[in-house]
Amino acid sequence: MNADSATRMRHRLVDKLVMEGRVTRAEVRRAAETVPREVFLGEAVYRPSRPPGVTEWTPVRRDRTPADAWLELAYRDETWVTQLDGVLAEDAAGAVTGGTPTSSSTLPGSVLWMIEQLGITAGSRVLIIGAGTGYSTALVSEIAGAGNTTAVETDPAAAERARNALTEAGYGAAVITGDGLRGHPDAAPYDVVIAFCSMRHVPYGLLRQVRGGGTLLLTLAGWAFGHGLVRLTADGEGGATGRFLPGYTSFMMARSHAQPSRGPVEFLPGVRRPSLIDPAVLDDWTGRFVAQLAAPSAERLGLGEEQILLDVATGSQARSRPDGKGGWTVTQRGPLRLWDAVEEAVGVWQGRGAPHLSAFGLTVTPDGQRVWLGDLDGPAWSLPV
Repeated sequence: MNADSATRMRHRLVDKLVMEGRVTRAEVRRAAETVPREVFLGEAVYRPSRPPGVTEWTPVRRDRTPADAWLELAYRDETWVTQLDGVLAEDAAGAVTGGTPTSSSTLPGSVLWMIEQLGITAGSRVLIIGAGTGYSTALVSEIAGAGNTTAVETDPAAAERARNALTEAGYGAAVITGDGLRGHPDAAPYDVVIAFCSMRHVPYGLLRQVRGGGTLLLTLAGWAFGHGLVRLTADGEGGATGRFLPGYTSFMMARSHAQPSRGPVEFLPGVRRPSLIDPAVLDDWTGRFVAQLAAPSAERLGLGEEQILLDVATGSQARSRPDGKGGWTVTQRGPLRLWDAVEEAVGVWQGRGAPHLSAFGLTVTPDGQRVWLGDLDGPAWSLPV
């Protein structure tokens, strides 16, 4: 593979990210211009078909792709899925229909922007949750030093693949196979924790591995597919506080926080009434997150005017539909009135002007975890811990 072509394409991508304001720090730019992403894509990636319809994932193999075409693929600001349902792309026998991504190389612009938010410098002790392909680990190693960088990856095959890629690229950062939400206490305390997966709450054991004044950058999510990137400062006593950041960042759910499997959905009769909110508000980035705060154990299905909430814990259901007169009805069943809770939370948010998620913050104490709107004394919702 032509090294000059790789360098040229890498610099072209970095120039684009600098112009867009996603890379501003000299240390981050140097790392982005140095780390060869093509090495971390391994021997194959999955290319998705475009909607509509069920996604079909086709392996694109390095050895069957012209060298320049593989580099063009590597240096797009695009996420490439490398594993579906636990099967690496290089091990796939052929196209896969409707698979679930379980590991990927996240688009460089998002990874670099997240690293920017942490102020990592030479000597910072960094824990990465979700090593994935190892690309983010290499970037952090370039800034903090490989000896100060530890990554944890839950999937053994992905972890081994990341180790091999890091070795090939010349980085000696440690990649630990295990549940990243448990951290890695052997290398603690950390100055920085950055997660490239989503979680339902901040694990207390992980928080205790961060020094007082240290920073955590985590994506909070749930089974309703609401996501929010939050930057927290640890207090050194098992607590932390911080605010959600601008933008729209999402990651695959950490496997230990993934929703339980379920059988076919059966919609049953219930109590029907008019809906007080437009159900399509759950398609809005922040609206969906607010609804998730109100119904934290509910899975969300449907789109637009026909939203469906299924509570994993109790079996409660809520289903909205147009009423044919310009409004909507909702049918609820079970011990939890899911839609009542969602209406109340959405009403509070809309009453404050329906701001982006960056108007919210998170406080973690030994007694619980609260997402609040506006300031510490504003309306708040508890996370499931």
